[in-house]
Amino acid sequence: MLPHEKALVERQKNKPFALIGINTDAPETFRERAPKEGVTWRNVLEGRSGGAIVRDWGVHAFPTIYVLDAKGIVRFTGVRDEAMDRAVETLLAELEHDSKPAEKR
Repeated sequence: MLPHEKALVERQKNKPFALIGINTDAPETFRERAPKEGVTWRNVLEGRSGGAIVRDWGVHAFPTIYVLDAKGIVRFTGVRDEAMDRAVETLLAELEHDSKPAEKR
C-alpha cells in the first residue's frame, strides 16, 4: 500500500488534496522509519492501536481508509489502490465543478 500512497501524493501535489496517516507505531519507531520509506505526508502519531483517534473513528483493522470531501464528510471507506484513486479524482472533480461560476458551468 505504501508505494501507492506515495504515488498518489505525488500525482495530487498541486491540487487541494491531503493524505493524513494515523500511525499506531511507537512515535520513535515511526520517526525513524518514515524517512527510509519515503513517507512525506502528515501523520498523527497515535502510538497505540487503542488510542483516541482509533477509538473515535471506529478503526478495527489496519489499514482503514476514509476519504473525506472538502467539507470533512466521509464519502468513501475501504477503498484501496485504483479505487482510492477514483474516489480522490471524483471528489476533486466535484470540487472543481462547484468552484466554477454558475454561468461557466
